[in-house]
Amino acid sequence: MFDYSKLINRIKECGVSKSELGKKLGISSRTIAKIAKGEKISRIVLQKISDYLECKPQDLFEEKSDNPLLQYLIEEKSFGISGGIYHELQVRMTYNSNHMEGSKLTEEQTRMIFETNTIDIGDGILIDDILETIHHFRAIDYCIDVADEPLSENIIKKLHYILKHDTKDSTLSWFVVGGYKKRANMVGGRETVAPEAVERAISNLLDQYLSKNDITLEDIITFHAEFEKIHPFQDGNGRVGRLIAFKECLKHCIVPFIIEESKKNFYYRGLANWNNEKGYLIDTCLDGQDTVNALLHAFGIEI
Repeated sequence: MFDYSKLINRIKECGVSKSELGKKLGISSRTIAKIAKGEKISRIVLQKISDYLECKPQDLFEEKSDNPLLQYLIEEKSFGISGGIYHELQVRMTYNSNHMEGSKLTEEQTRMIFETNTIDIGDGILIDDILETIHHFRAIDYCIDVADEPLSENIIKKLHYILKHDTKDSTLSWFVVGGYKKRANMVGGRETVAPEAVERAISNLLDQYLSKNDITLEDIITFHAEFEKIHPFQDGNGRVGRLIAFKECLKHCIVPFIIEESKKNFYYRGLANWNNEKGYLIDTCLDGQDTVNALLHAFGIEI
């Protein structure tokens, strides 16, 4: 939700009503209604209003959430607060997720990149490891920005684009950044959904997921497992899948989970055995949730 009380007060100071402002600036009545309801409006519209009111867009609203964790993340991200839960989740999620996929950056190097935007290069460090670390930070930011929005193909593809743009993979003619795979791929020696069937498979998975009334942690884990079985992208599926789970936990006021690199074998076993035994993956994710719960407790945050 968005608190536009600052915007409304500035409009009153100008001696015009919201509807009059809409007519002056060519803003639809539907958008004006969104302001009254505290719904998100486009940046273009917000910029147009702020130009008219001679202020900055960020001076006109505050983003609010019923989820205490999401509210902390929004505030700490917006004000660049270091040393808080936003800071720690960025470093720990990025290090573990990337390291599971082969990155050679240590947690200390990951932390250094986040905190100082510099790195002490070690032996065997690839440029892509550094790029994908920075990209993962931005992908977490994007998850926070769209946390309250319904999950969609656009969000899923955007996460892939954020992660993979400007990497070596993006220079390959057959590698689609922010788009579904063109070549068949396998995971753990198992076939995944054929390229020509991916769009329909993702659409069906989203339909099943979004049809649920009350999303639970198990629903999110189920989506994650089925997403990884489809393996829609040429590369980056694991990271995108875990980011989706993070975003959905924030949306539904569920404590997120971090799969630590040391637990990756249990995690991969859970994905591989999902069809026969769901408990392996669920238990591993619950363990990852305990990791985040410990962090929340350290910062005095309760969900």
